Amino acid sequence: MKSFLITIDTEADNQWDFDHEISTECAKFLPRFQELAEWYGFKPTWLTNYEMANDDFFCHYMKEKQDDGLCEIGMHLHAWNTPPEHPLEKKFRERDYLIEYPFDAMEKKVATMNELIENKFGKKPVSHRSGRWTTNQDYFKILHKYGYKVDCSVTPHIDWTDCVGVTGLAGSDYSKCPEKPYYIYEDILEVPMTIRKKHMFVWEKPYTLYSFCREVKRFIFGRSQWLRPDASLLQKPLTKLVDIVSNENQYLMFMIHSSELMPAGSPNFKTIESIERLYQIIEAIFEKAVSLGYEGKTLREYAESR
Repeated sequence: MKSFLITIDTEADNQWDFDHEISTECAKFLPRFQELAEWYGFKPTWLTNYEMANDDFFCHYMKEKQDDGLCEIGMHLHAWNTPPEHPLEKKFRERDYLIEYPFDAMEKKVATMNELIENKFGKKPVSHRSGRWTTNQDYFKILHKYGYKVDCSVTPHIDWTDCVGVTGLAGSDYSKCPEKPYYIYEDILEVPMTIRKKHMFVWEKPYTLYSFCREVKRFIFGRSQWLRPDASLLQKPLTKLVDIVSNENQYLMFMIHSSELMPAGSPNFKTIESIERLYQIIEAIFEKAVSLGYEGKTLREYAESR
């Protein structure tokens, strides 16, 4: 049976806005997504950061769902807001990568998150995605020490080296990484994000000269298509990607940010209308996956089934 994996970067509201005060109002918008996934037989993995693991509404609601076997709580570490604090030489107005910190400071932040999630949810987390997608071997060494079994930080075909951290350190280059699962460090299974580079021409309403020229360029040079809705709210490339990957007999990994499920919680979906359109596209993806015989699994379940 092919597996459908849902991963949500579960974090504070609008983390793209550096000046936005930390708030977790998006937590109240997450039951709609969880219950939609359940209706289709899918089990989200909520990759949770420090602020959300301290949100009482989120913890109470999701712990019950976790205990009923309907979701998983994993770890998503935002180094810039996770204790303990450690000074860095700030050269750029960017978010910190965990790998910019000394090894002992990295480990303390992982330990903080590990203990917090276990205390709040009563279960040791084993699934992980890094903040801003960036990792290195020291990071995986620490994750291994704390018992993590599955990571989903790798984004095939994507090079993040132009995205620097606060000290100017470059992000990870995953452009040559496999599309299929592999062991990235000892017994940590890497389950890469579903991304394929394809020469697809996709032109949907509203029709504009800009969108036409953009799609011509993507057709010629190829597009790195994620299984992730974005601000363009185009349905065709996402459902087409489901077809492509299904033909490879591969798992699918859908991702979204928790704050993208709330109006004005992100730059991508600012209105109630855009959220409704987002859910139309999510349902189209879920329906397509069901029609092709995909079975819902958490990351933990997927790793254990291999």
